[in-house]
This record gives sequence, C-alpha cells and structure tokens, in this order.
Amino acid sequence: MEVQTDPGGGSDPEVSQPRMYGGYIGSAKLPWTWATERLTGARNYWIATTRPDGKPHSRPEWGVWLDNAFYFSTGSLAAPNLVTRPAITVHLESGSQVVIIEGVAEPVSDIVLVEQVVSLHNQKYNWNLDPHNLPGPFYAVRPQVAFGWHFDESELNPESTGLGTATRWRFKQYTNNSHS
Repeated sequence: MEVQTDPGGGSDPEVSQPRMYGGYIGSAKLPWTWATERLTGARNYWIATTRPDGKPHSRPEWGVWLDNAFYFSTGSLAAPNLVTRPAITVHLESGSQVVIIEGVAEPVSDIVLVEQVVSLHNQKYNWNLDPHNLPGPFYAVRPQVAFGWHFDESELNPESTGLGTATRWRFKQYTNNSHS
C-alpha cells in the first residue's frame, strides 16, 4: 500500500485495491481528493445502520462533508440504532461515481462546530435548521475505510475495465482493521 502526502505536509489515507467480483480489477489510481470532491458536492447521501436486533436499516440523509468527516442530524430510526450499534456506512446516490465510507457515528456536542455545520447545511439545502433545536442527535462520521470507483455507463460489458479505477482508502488510525 502506498501513502500519499499532500503539499501541506498532511497524509492522505493508504491507497490499495479492493477485491471485487472475485478478484482484483485494474489498478488503484484514484486520489482521496477525487472522493472528497464528490462527498462535498453531493446533495443526498445514503446511510446504513444496524437495528438492535441485527436487522439492517438504510435511508437517504442530508448532510455536510467538512474536514474529512460527514456530519448529519437525524430523528429517524437511525438515531436509536446508532446508540446501540454506532457502526455506519455512508454512500452517495450514484452507481457510476461511487464513494462509500465505513466508520463510526460519534455524537457531536461542540456547539461551535454544530453551529458551523448547520450554517453550511442551511446554505447547501436552502433550509432553516436551528443548531439549538435539532430534530435529533448530531453526528460526525470519520472514515475508517472508504471505497470509490467511476465509469461511464456505456463502458459496462463483460470485457469492461470500467471498474479498473476501484480504490480502497484506509485511514491511519484504523489500518489494523481488516476490510475487503
């Protein structure tokens, strides 16, 4: 795995190739900035949580990508799920410009951060969310591992190399975890 360093001296996640369709397709080429541009620009995100009884639950969610974290507030079934099982998957709507984040939803109590993110949320969605009266808990999801790939829908066929851009990013604090 290779670690990419940005010009500011920070470190991007480790880049490798995920196993897909029973093997490895192409070579990992996408930089983490490719994924963050899509996460920042997305309007709708999907989250997947696990109910206390182990059953899956997924739903669309509005949110904000800021400083390498996905922020959202929810009063839905996802909120009690995250109390007992905080592991979460966040992904974009597109099946051809794919970004999938795996992490842990952590409650955010820093009111200055909440106000900053809610301000960005209100601008993004032309909404009037009150940072002091949210519909449910406020969460931050920092990626442990992420996946991304892109292709043009017209490229898909059995001989396609459209998934040759499939990339896995592992984040330093979680590199000891094993994910596919």
